[in-house]
Amino acid sequence: MRVSNLGFGASSLGGVFHSIREEESIEAVHTAVDNGINFIDVSPYYGHLKAETVLGKALKYIPRDKYYLSTKVGRYGKDGVNTWDYSAKRATESVYESMERLNVDFIDLINVHDVEFQSYMEGGLQLIVDETLPALVELRDKGVVGHVGITDLQPENLKWIIENTPKGTVESILNFCHYSLNDTLLADYLGFFEQYEVGVINASPFSMGLLSQRGAPSWHPASRDLKVACAKAAAYCQEQGYPIDKLAIQF
Repeated sequence: MRVSNLGFGASSLGGVFHSIREEESIEAVHTAVDNGINFIDVSPYYGHLKAETVLGKALKYIPRDKYYLSTKVGRYGKDGVNTWDYSAKRATESVYESMERLNVDFIDLINVHDVEFQSYMEGGLQLIVDETLPALVELRDKGVVGHVGITDLQPENLKWIIENTPKGTVESILNFCHYSLNDTLLADYLGFFEQYEVGVINASPFSMGLLSQRGAPSWHPASRDLKVACAKAAAYCQEQGYPIDKLAIQF
């Protein structure tokens, strides 16, 4: 996949960071694609199906060859309750359910979502290696999906899974909040990913709202000190007439 330097992170379409209007969300997707962004990332977990549903409405009006579509399996939610299921059966079902919501018959990149949660459950990360990924590779072999990836906040989990699967199983990783103005941990792992020929998606350059004028949402896991420091930085940038949001994207 030859992707644009910037991708469209569609978690926002699920109202994850603040309330949204569906019409504005659809317009945002169209504006992004019209201006050269060709990679869109989403998940059934975002807004508990809402993000995929809204994105599906937007994609109805965009030619399929104009974008690469990425979604995920393993992390879900319904009626405000979060759930996790990394079994092969659920992963396979989830792919077909996502395609229906997204109004597509092919997913360019399918990811195992936030693998760290499986590390706390029976089977640990080994279940991702033995069950989840083989199910997705089978869909890749059938031509249902184009590529297979994994995502997580902790890059050490991504590294462990790649080291413990046959080369070529994992084609890309998505790591978030670790290559941004306030945190560059991901840089320590880039050589490893390059060695294994794994593509890297650096997600959330705003650190899930920390590096924005709006500030972090109430659920943000950052410490109080970090939130205060980022708020001061945002205020300083604003005083200089240069919003921190723009600086974060440029970084």
